[in-house]
Amino acid sequence: MQRWETYFCFHMQQLEISLESVNPMEFMGKDEANWRQVKAHFPTLNLVARGNLIRAKGAKTDLGRFEEVVNLLIWHLERYQRIDEDDVMRLLKAETGDVMSRARQDDTIVYGVGGTRIAARTPNQHKLVEAIRAHDMVFAIGPAGTGKTYTAVAMAVAALKDKRVKRIVLTRPAVEAGENLGFLPGDLKEKLDPYLQPLYDALFDMLPHDKLADHMEKGVIEVAPLAFMRGRTLDKAFVILDEAQNTTVAQMKMFLTRMGRDAKFVVTGDASQVDLPRKQQSGLAYAQRALKATEGLQFIALTGDDVVRHRLVQAVIQAFERTDAEIEREEQSRAAARRAARSANSEASDASKS
Repeated sequence: MQRWETYFCFHMQQLEISLESVNPMEFMGKDEANWRQVKAHFPTLNLVARGNLIRAKGAKTDLGRFEEVVNLLIWHLERYQRIDEDDVMRLLKAETGDVMSRARQDDTIVYGVGGTRIAARTPNQHKLVEAIRAHDMVFAIGPAGTGKTYTAVAMAVAALKDKRVKRIVLTRPAVEAGENLGFLPGDLKEKLDPYLQPLYDALFDMLPHDKLADHMEKGVIEVAPLAFMRGRTLDKAFVILDEAQNTTVAQMKMFLTRMGRDAKFVVTGDASQVDLPRKQQSGLAYAQRALKATEGLQFIALTGDDVVRHRLVQAVIQAFERTDAEIEREEQSRAAARRAARSANSEASDASKS
């Protein structure tokens, strides 16, 4: 329970809140990193934390916003059983009404190992969840760390547990080795596992090891390279194609046409991280262009604001995006200058001839 008291002292007001409903050490973060972020966000307030009590002194309007933020942080910690610096940074920028509206809804996707609650954590992740629920084919496109694959795998596990599908198929193009893995040491599984490990990692979070091993042995869950999809029809299956930016156009067409009855297909990828040969067109980019007006499927775009990894990942993505935009503007400017020069040369040549 939270207890708020307001005191008037000349033109200042004081606010107190008890953290008795949560673990104060988890709220403050490791080495009080969470609390330092909050204090930096409210430089005009005098903030003091002692035990499970927070005291804030300052102007009424600033205290009002501070109250909203603390409510959000406490809600997040109660709901997700954890809160780190990245969560604090995101919630400090969030619209309170939007976050608290979602708080009144049960947005759990699935319960993972040890009862861990797995849910969408950003607005665009929520959009992705709703799109998967409403459509049989969904494309989730965005930079690394935005939870595209993790959210899709969670939705697949939930569908399997609810018996809405009979199996899960997770696939990736092994583009780093050109899907020609013969030169790598080990048997086929040992050759493929490094490329498929991110998919295993997500599954390990959501299913006990013995249950996952049993499902994989019986073929209920299959993790395989994209080349293994050729010639198959996938009925009543939840199928995820990860790293789709590294498919060729032919591979993308092959994959999408594997869709059978009562199947759900989710395609995830990052258009900025294409590892194909320079002249090879990405199947994901082609699909975006070819399918944008097709009914029955949906494209969901995720951005740097959805990054749920280390906060530096978001900074790196935003810096690269700014640099890419600058390079594109410079290239357009140079192209315009070349066109102007050719036009001037052409006019000069015509004038000399006349």
